[in-house]
Amino acid sequence: MTTAAAKQSAPLVDSYARGATDVPLIEQTIGAFFADMVARQPEREALVSVHQGRRYTYAQLQTEAHRLASALLGLGLTPGDRVGIWSHNNAEWVLMQLATAQVGLVLVNINPAYRTSEVEYALNKVGCKLLVTMARFKTSDYLGMLRELAPEWHHQQPGQLGSVKLPHLNTVVWIDEAGQGVEEPGLMRFTDLLARGNAADPRLATIAVTLKATDPINIQFTSGTTGFPKGATLTHRNILNNGFFIGECMKLTPEDRLCIPVPLYHCFGMVLGNLACFTHGATIVYPNDGFDPLTVLQTVQDERCTGLHGVPTMFIAELDHPRFAEFNLSTLRTGIMAGSPCPTEVMKRVVEQMNLREITIAYGMTETSPVSCQSSTDTPLDKRVSTVGQVQPHLEVKIVDPDTGAVVPIGQRGEFCTKGYSVMHGYWGDPAKTREAIDEGGWMHTGDLATMDAEGYVNIVGRIKDMVIRGGENIYPREIEEFLYRHPQVQDVQVVGVPDQKYGEELCAWIIAKPGSKPTEDDIRAFCKGQIAHYKVPRYIRFVTSFPMTVTGKIQKFKIRDEMKDQLGLEEQKTA
Repeated sequence: MTTAAAKQSAPLVDSYARGATDVPLIEQTIGAFFADMVARQPEREALVSVHQGRRYTYAQLQTEAHRLASALLGLGLTPGDRVGIWSHNNAEWVLMQLATAQVGLVLVNINPAYRTSEVEYALNKVGCKLLVTMARFKTSDYLGMLRELAPEWHHQQPGQLGSVKLPHLNTVVWIDEAGQGVEEPGLMRFTDLLARGNAADPRLATIAVTLKATDPINIQFTSGTTGFPKGATLTHRNILNNGFFIGECMKLTPEDRLCIPVPLYHCFGMVLGNLACFTHGATIVYPNDGFDPLTVLQTVQDERCTGLHGVPTMFIAELDHPRFAEFNLSTLRTGIMAGSPCPTEVMKRVVEQMNLREITIAYGMTETSPVSCQSSTDTPLDKRVSTVGQVQPHLEVKIVDPDTGAVVPIGQRGEFCTKGYSVMHGYWGDPAKTREAIDEGGWMHTGDLATMDAEGYVNIVGRIKDMVIRGGENIYPREIEEFLYRHPQVQDVQVVGVPDQKYGEELCAWIIAKPGSKPTEDDIRAFCKGQIAHYKVPRYIRFVTSFPMTVTGKIQKFKIRDEMKDQLGLEEQKTA
């Protein structure tokens, strides 16, 4: 039996499978595990941040993370305090990941696509005391958005901030390059914060021995069906073990160099990427702060990467880049494609044209740290392009009738549920929503429709909820509807997902205008701009006088979707 997935010795009858248990779970904290890895291979390269021109060995990365942890303690933070990170991929992000774990601070991942109302909600929901942020990125002015929320900071001292809209936040640190950038009144440079720290600070060891693997260490926001994101709270044990077993599926070793163009603010980057590498002594390689297909191809060649992660749209962009044929990708071996359904033809091209013959497919959700099922490097290609693999070690999965909760027979569709170490600690400050997601038996109900074959391979076939997956971003239409209801000319609105060749799905909004008003598509988009993330702004907007309904008054979203498909000539993608 391998650790990659449960190998069924006999054909299954019901849609239930249990993962292998021959390799024990890790019961250390992230800091303790990382210290052991550093002791084994201090001089091996741990991190390459290409766009920043930085390289760190395992020992150097630990030293810098300890300096940062010391500096955070120097600001008065104590174990359990929440610390936000609002940034694209860079060395500072992974230093924050390691430093906060070292001293028991809870790292709060904030999506760089968030705008003012969203970041305000996220920071206040979990009571962040400190925020580390990029200053700006392309058209996003992060410091400008924060100053819009808290103009009071302009006349305050760093570390002593106070504002009406962000009452918990007392320190904001912006990521600078040494000596670069103008001064920001009230705010602190990252390089200055790091300079305050002492890697040999005795408080680090004193705190470390008080921490437990089951302590919450990370909060990630997932779009909420209530109209507001929920803070999925994860522990050391959750994400460290998931990163380890993900790496086992990929057969990672210290010789591997993993190119990570997926964002760190998602589990994909920080768990399937960073922690899969750290648990195997491999090297993390960031090609850029945001995704760019050309820099990915250049980085894979220059850094001789053996692994590459991505959502299907990323791999498509790389394969279809006009300069694709110029690059030597012969070092590639493995990686993960996840985030949204993988078109079969794309998977075949990735295997054949990018040399990723041992690429794996992973399936999961933020609330399960995230991966529940994954294919392995030796999974037959036909299974890799038609399923999401088998159950991960130390986990259980079952497919149940959504109405009765009974496990369904093999081949029958039902709701995918999972149980085990990976299930989240809960939604931060929301026990009611936690109980809705996790039943009394400890099973996480995903809302996804799936089937299982006699070998335990799982296929995701749809969603019970109306969640939309656009280019790897999970979007709940209810959140967009709640926002659009605030428009003064909108009486009612329904948002659905429609097929899209590039992103898998795009958003479509049907709007009933208030009597006497005539809003335009441009009015709606202008209302969204700067308030919600760009990927949540509906691509298609239609003004209607009514919605299709059942006789009992329930809106039939599938009819809206079908009508839009007919109007626009859209076809469903054939997916694995």
